[in-house]
Amino acid sequence: MPDYAMPGQGLIGGLMIGVAAAIMLLGAGRIAGVSGMAARAIGLGGGAPRTLALAFIIGLPLGAALVAWAAGPILSRFPMSMATLAVAGLVVGIGTRLGSGCTSGHGVCGMSRLSRRSIVATFTFMATGFATVAIVNAVGGGW
Repeated sequence: MPDYAMPGQGLIGGLMIGVAAAIMLLGAGRIAGVSGMAARAIGLGGGAPRTLALAFIIGLPLGAALVAWAAGPILSRFPMSMATLAVAGLVVGIGTRLGSGCTSGHGVCGMSRLSRRSIVATFTFMATGFATVAIVNAVGGGW
């Protein structure tokens, strides 16, 4: 897929995430934060009914598989090893527990409700991401 198609795909994906978050909030009265749903799906914490959390978490890869089936495979490249990605995922998981939520919970759901905690958390996510990219690029490790 040509690079010029990416903004359109990003817009469509963002709209779909927003609609899904709205449906979850209006329909079930729950925030659609992935880390909270994942924790609930494995029996940690409170919040959404466990069956709803399981359906939500199982639906994420099934939705991706449906898109890949309908539109063809999505090319993705990761310049690091699977071990590095696993460690990074673990660190992100720890961060979501310490920060009381993940980027989807704070950035999509919390900010749309004008939650001060979510605004601060999202600013922190973004600033840390910008700084990380700048540092990685400065030491020649960018991709």
